[in-house]
Amino acid sequence: MDQQQTNGRASPAILVPSDTRRRLLDSGDVLLVTRAPQAAAKPAPGQPGAASSYVPREPDVFIALFGDGRVMAFNGHVDLGTGIRTSLAQIVAEELDVAPDAVTMVLGHTEEAPNQGPTIASATIQISAIPLRKAAAQARHQLLALAAQHLQADVAALQVRDGIVSTADNPAKSISYAHLLRGRRIELPLSAGEVALKPVDQYRVVGRSTRRVDIPAKVTGELVYVHDMRVPGMLHARVVRPPYAGRDGGAFVGASLIVVDKASVAHLPGIVAIVVQGDFIGIVAEREEQAQRAARELRVQWKPQQPLPDMADLETTLHNLPSRRRELLRQGDAAAAFSRARSGDGVALERTYVWPYQMHASIGPSCSLADFREDGLTVWSGTQNPHVLRIDLAQLLQIDEGKIEVVRMEAAGCYGRNCADDVGADAALLSRAVGRPVRVQLTREQEHAWEPKGAAQLMRVRGSIDGEGELGAYDFITRYPSNDAPTLALLLTGAVPSEPRVLEMGDRTSVPPYRYAHTRIACDDTAPVVRSAWLRGVSALPNSFAHDAFMDELAHEAGADPLEYRLRHLDDQRAAELLQATAERAQWKARAAGSRGIAGMDGLLLGRGIAYARYVHSKFPGFGAAWSAWVIDISVDPRSGALTVNRVVVGQDTGMMVNPDGVRHQMHGNIIQSLSRVLKEQVRFDAQGVNSLEWGAYPILKFGEVPPVELVLMERQGEPPLGAGESASVPSAAAIANALFDATGRRFRQPPFTAEKILQALAAPAGRN
Repeated sequence: MDQQQTNGRASPAILVPSDTRRRLLDSGDVLLVTRAPQAAAKPAPGQPGAASSYVPREPDVFIALFGDGRVMAFNGHVDLGTGIRTSLAQIVAEELDVAPDAVTMVLGHTEEAPNQGPTIASATIQISAIPLRKAAAQARHQLLALAAQHLQADVAALQVRDGIVSTADNPAKSISYAHLLRGRRIELPLSAGEVALKPVDQYRVVGRSTRRVDIPAKVTGELVYVHDMRVPGMLHARVVRPPYAGRDGGAFVGASLIVVDKASVAHLPGIVAIVVQGDFIGIVAEREEQAQRAARELRVQWKPQQPLPDMADLETTLHNLPSRRRELLRQGDAAAAFSRARSGDGVALERTYVWPYQMHASIGPSCSLADFREDGLTVWSGTQNPHVLRIDLAQLLQIDEGKIEVVRMEAAGCYGRNCADDVGADAALLSRAVGRPVRVQLTREQEHAWEPKGAAQLMRVRGSIDGEGELGAYDFITRYPSNDAPTLALLLTGAVPSEPRVLEMGDRTSVPPYRYAHTRIACDDTAPVVRSAWLRGVSALPNSFAHDAFMDELAHEAGADPLEYRLRHLDDQRAAELLQATAERAQWKARAAGSRGIAGMDGLLLGRGIAYARYVHSKFPGFGAAWSAWVIDISVDPRSGALTVNRVVVGQDTGMMVNPDGVRHQMHGNIIQSLSRVLKEQVRFDAQGVNSLEWGAYPILKFGEVPPVELVLMERQGEPPLGAGESASVPSAAAIANALFDATGRRFRQPPFTAEKILQALAAPAGRN
């Protein structure tokens, strides 16, 4: 029942029935490209995603063309507001040579779309779109072969426009795809090998900016979000979480609840059930306000827990965590290079960078609706990982995956892992308990407390330059405390072991992009302190912050211009061209220093910073997101510490851009979100856990603080497409830190760069940090 968009509009009344795949497989007047049923690929060791041996009953359908001219296309990823619904439709329309508004995309629905894993790591266009593109090309080849027979012409002599096949020398001699399919049923197996794709120089749809099909209904209020879902007989519920806000689940799994005093709310109207299972507590009522009141007034007693370590001193806390070290790269003789630099032949520096815990901070608290029946379970969810959620629900309820349908609905934005999966499992448990559909919505405080936080990170860097100012040695160790934040109901009911699974996700972009003669790179994988997982940019953003802020320090020691120094030590030609193009748009002036702590006539400190990065996944060397570069201009008021961003120029090389406007939208979103993260966002804790429980305690960037943004897009339409969902965020922190040094003469190595921190740094003697 995923929302469909057709002709640029989205209608809440047009829903994909859960038997669409079965009806497609049984229908006539259709061409299908399918894949035989198979278990989904297991996640790589140390990577997110749940393993399952479930094999669907029906083949996966990728493309369906109908005798009435319609086209349906299916992809296992979901649109999180990134515009992939539009871009995927463009890809299908291009390969089929049909109009984009003839294509209806079905995304993420577990009963209809193939299992292509979680929607993460900017992987949709560059990875999960590949079988869809191949399927569309296969369908086109088959239709051209049929048209050649009908028109009595060679395939090479045919041309297609908007689903009409004609001969090149006589366009009037034509036949439509729809006509070719009438009276036929064709099912093609998705090719396991290469398929001839349309040459890029023949593209008419891909590479052209297209209006996003989801926007009109969102603007007019027609779109049905998961929060809006209502079904007959539906009840409302609230959950009562343990008081250890956002603590790692292993601290309390299934063993902390002492007693629930059900009599304390027995006098309240509308209560249908109070469900207790392990440490899971849910209250189901006829009306939402009744469930809310009962959740507030229910008396619950919990066992005390050990206090958290000092989360205000993140550097010490992260440093003291038990860990397992993975050495990722070693080349040359770093020890000898450091020894030479310390003896006077160059300069050696040692620095520490600390990244804070941060929130997804979804504007709307997570919500879900579940309907448990004898024949199975349906869950309407804003999840980013529909097929993974299905695995969790099967484990939680001890039922077969084939009896669970996850319908992916639009929800509040999330780029990683908020509470959407948690609340879906809550709703499923409660629906089973009462035998009716149940809607669960979290409170703002619960969302802030329990969403898996973007992990904190500690980076220790040693580096040197030789007597000529050239890069010498680089020793980099990053510590990343994260697990995969198992769905809360699994933990609270005791359905999964309390020992957390430590994911190997701290190594993204851990290798610097610059040419060092001697290098050692290592990652310390640690268990979580608090409930944490992944947030946009994952470890690539903190690692790149350390790499490029440190690079700025080395350039300063070498007496070199920051741009020239980076270009001198880059072997990647595309990266160099991007940096040069971005700097040119920003009118970069070589060796032009900012205020460096000396205020101008207006009393402000001015600074400019530059940074470059590329999100690289070390587990999969061939996978990478786009190249990105920032130049940012800031001013600092030394009396208040207030930082104002005056201008941001961000360049990106995304390879082929399916929808250039979509790439621009992604870049803008990345820039605004990462400015907010770097300048404002940090989760604060007390001994019990998270205490940033409302917006006053967790401020985000306001509309009036959004600066002028200029974008530079590299024209690479002949190159493969790359992920654009995270790239522009990755250089952000380093660029801002470097601009702060240019303005104040002080180095900043621990975001967020608040006015309080800036004032504190300005009060310290220059050169002390």
